[in-house]
Amino acid sequence: MGVAGHNDPLLGETTCGSLLQQLQLIWDEVGESDDDRDKMLLQLEQECLDVYRRKVDQASSSRARLLQQLANSKSELNRLLSSLGELSISGVIVPDKTTGTIKEQLAATSPFLEQLCRKKEKRVKEFADVQLQIQTIRGEIAGTLQVGDHLEMPHVNEDDLSMKKLNEFLFELQALQKEKSDRLHKILDFVSSVHDLCSVLGMDFLATVTEVHPSLKDSVGAHSKSVSDETISRLSKMVTELKEEKVKRIGKIQALASQLTDLWNLMDATVEERQLFDHVTCNMSSTLDRVTVPGALALDVLDQAEHEVERLDQLKASRMKDIAFKRQTELEDIYAQAHIAIDTSAARDRILSVIDSSMFEPSELLADMENQILKAKEEASSRKDILEKVDRWMLACEEESWLEDYSRDDNRYSATRGAHLNLKRAEKARVLVNKIPAIVDMLVAKTQAWEQEHNTAFTYDGVALLVMLDEYRILRQEKEEEKRRMRDQKKINDQLAAEQEKLFGSKPSPARPQSAKKLPGPRANGGAVNGTPNRRLSVQQQNGVRSASRDGRRESVRPSAPVNYVAIAKDDAASQASSN
Repeated sequence: MGVAGHNDPLLGETTCGSLLQQLQLIWDEVGESDDDRDKMLLQLEQECLDVYRRKVDQASSSRARLLQQLANSKSELNRLLSSLGELSISGVIVPDKTTGTIKEQLAATSPFLEQLCRKKEKRVKEFADVQLQIQTIRGEIAGTLQVGDHLEMPHVNEDDLSMKKLNEFLFELQALQKEKSDRLHKILDFVSSVHDLCSVLGMDFLATVTEVHPSLKDSVGAHSKSVSDETISRLSKMVTELKEEKVKRIGKIQALASQLTDLWNLMDATVEERQLFDHVTCNMSSTLDRVTVPGALALDVLDQAEHEVERLDQLKASRMKDIAFKRQTELEDIYAQAHIAIDTSAARDRILSVIDSSMFEPSELLADMENQILKAKEEASSRKDILEKVDRWMLACEEESWLEDYSRDDNRYSATRGAHLNLKRAEKARVLVNKIPAIVDMLVAKTQAWEQEHNTAFTYDGVALLVMLDEYRILRQEKEEEKRRMRDQKKINDQLAAEQEKLFGSKPSPARPQSAKKLPGPRANGGAVNGTPNRRLSVQQQNGVRSASRDGRRESVRPSAPVNYVAIAKDDAASQASSN
């Protein structure tokens, strides 16, 4: 074996050659044989081979570990890329595994691996947060999770952490959040409806709404309220029940308000008494949606109205006679205005007998009288057109009577004060009088049509109107004949006067002509329709119609005007002014 190294003084270090040289010097000095020296050198080489072999084995093991580490790193890198669904990180392509040494490849792979691990942790946290929110909302909707409860962090499947999968979870979360928001709005609407209904019905809102769920109180935030199917169903049912209760109470309070109004009208209640129940009667004709005043349908309001109705019912029973007579007076007034003659004494006697009987029922009596009043109004309505024309006929007859008096006044054309006004009235009266035949014909036609339709005679204050009209026509004909006789008599008188003037030379004073037969108006002197004063007057006296009202006051009668009444009135006024 040659010298493997030497002692280089320049390097200042011991080498294998210098050590072998020292060993040979020692062997020379000792005198070792060549065989011993060969054995020792062979042993030395064997030991060196063992050292190198160990080093090679260690290097091989280290390389194997590095290769395994590199393989693991690249496998983890590929797994993370596959899990995250990405082929690059921040736009940098992962280097090829076959380029560079093992350590270079490890050095190149480690930063990307660390970055992917950090991204994986972040992505796992995102998945966990989204899945936790999804589970929470699902639990709230299903009602298995109470508001404010916390769930454990869910297990995340790390095999698929791609953005596609995350977006699917996010889309599902958004859909659930929208559903929760819609449910929350629906619940808030229900709660608002419950609040309004409780306010109108006079109920405790908090006690009512917390029966559904404690989280529905106003003090609880909107996002902390229960949105479960059960909560929505119970709220909807409660709103329906409250609306039904509101409808029931509205019907009840409107019925009570109607009864109160009828009783007040029946007993002439004062305004002050009615004002005490304005909060009841104001809803008598209101619809369901328009009754919004707090406490308007509270139970105490209904009880108060019921007690008042009961009190008025008891009071009505004690005052039934006065109420019935008031209704009878109303009925008689309707008939009087319609000029229908009725037996008022018999009707009042019948009312007294009904009230005094043992089978007396106030409601039945009042209902019967209300029916009579309704029928009387219908009958009066059917007679209205004819009565208006009768009034026009009577007015024309009055004007005719006044015109006859005015025509007989010899001073009608004198220059007295107000004479021109009477002259104008006379002109209008002549126009109206000329229409009397047409008015009478129209009245006859309408009266006959009415009688044919109603199958009964049309009476005016107990006298058949057609009879009155026929008598008027006869009297008018007699009047016309009398006028013709007067004209003929005047001609004869004029001829006699002319003959006497020829015989005796002087004109005798003319004899005062006999006054023409006056056609009395239908209402003149409280009397009859033309030619029937006795009959009309007797009927009126029997029925008490137009002669005196029920309270003892005489009904005003339209008198015929005096001759030249305007001039007389003005002359009287002038004389009083001069005397003063």
